[in-house]
Amino acid sequence: MSSQRPWWHSLANFLGLQGGWFVCAWGAAEGRPWAGPLFVAGYMLIHLRWLAQDWRKEAGFIAVVCVLGFAVDGVMSGTGFLVYASPLTNLPWLAPVWIVGMWALFASAFNVSLAWLQGRPWLAFALGAVFGPLSYEAGARLGGVSFTADWWVSMAVLALVWGVVTAGLAAVATGLYQRELKNNVTV
Repeated sequence: MSSQRPWWHSLANFLGLQGGWFVCAWGAAEGRPWAGPLFVAGYMLIHLRWLAQDWRKEAGFIAVVCVLGFAVDGVMSGTGFLVYASPLTNLPWLAPVWIVGMWALFASAFNVSLAWLQGRPWLAFALGAVFGPLSYEAGARLGGVSFTADWWVSMAVLALVWGVVTAGLAAVATGLYQRELKNNVTV
């Protein structure tokens, strides 16, 4: 068996990630905070069934990333750094469920459309530092989140957080999946 995935796995994963991100942010901005999580749940069934090589390992990785995301975005909300649309409670330390859905989507990419980041921590850091803040900026433009600090300060903090998070998740994915890749390579 070859370690090469069919091209459509990466395409499907990328489209699921982007589409799910939009539904989550749009749903929150429109007062429909469950739209995104429902989309994500349906996508996760597809992802784990057809795109993941080992659905148990993948589901565990996604669950751990969701807990991490709940903590990271909970801290950003609880400190007043970010204000999210459509929170489900008045407790600012609890990240909204639609944000956790975005983390699940992000996690689903580390062994499919973002697998090329495995073993490349500095590239993962750089891309996380650029695209993480851009994702929040796009969410702000849709009305899903707002910044309480100066825009430049917000972008700098988000760049640091997302650089570290992306590099860390790429490293964890490398440890989880590299053995699998080595076992699947044909000579």
